Amino acid sequence: MSVKENLAHIYEQIDKACENCDRTRDDITIVAVTKYVSNERAKEAVEAGIQDLGENRKEGFLEKYEAIGDRARWHFIGSLQSRKVKEVIDYIDAIHSLDRKSLAKEINKRAQEPVDCFVQVNVSGEESKHGLAVDEVEDFIDMLKAYENVRVVGLMTMAPHTEEEERLRGVFRQLRALRDIIRDKHLPHAPCEHLSMGMSNDYAIAIEEGATHIRIGSKLVGG
Repeated sequence: MSVKENLAHIYEQIDKACENCDRTRDDITIVAVTKYVSNERAKEAVEAGIQDLGENRKEGFLEKYEAIGDRARWHFIGSLQSRKVKEVIDYIDAIHSLDRKSLAKEINKRAQEPVDCFVQVNVSGEESKHGLAVDEVEDFIDMLKAYENVRVVGLMTMAPHTEEEERLRGVFRQLRALRDIIRDKHLPHAPCEHLSMGMSNDYAIAIEEGATHIRIGSKLVGG
């Protein structure tokens, strides 16, 4: 199916989820995960009205950027190696995977201006997932005030790959509660208003639990 057709279906699901939690479609940013698809398919997403694209590898990102450029906002959604920051930082609008001091230090060093960052949290505690433990997040964000080019706009997590709705909701609720704690501190360097959570299999649930950014690949662009 075309991206436009897929997007129409996703908007229907978003609208249903928003009705269940007194929100509107305008509250939600769809990040199209284009890491497994061609430049042409990524362009199709932009032409269908998607404004935000997500990549998780330096090489794929730079290739897509070369083809599409500033027609999209670019989100780096994978684990970013510190040594590769200098190669991508000038083209990235948001990083969804800040989870260690060495990465923050390199972002601060290489960026020309403050970069929007989501702190990645491993809420589920799965060993296969990157991110800080829940009880490490507040101290980590407090430490980030030393880095003027790092602006914490929100938190990000990857939920377990499961059909158990209550388990998914539990993960999303925990991230939202943590976001609320940090947001309510009113830290100048960490407004922390956003929640990047929910993917192709669970984005409707994530929206009901407060997601502001959903990362959709297979259901939108394929791959």
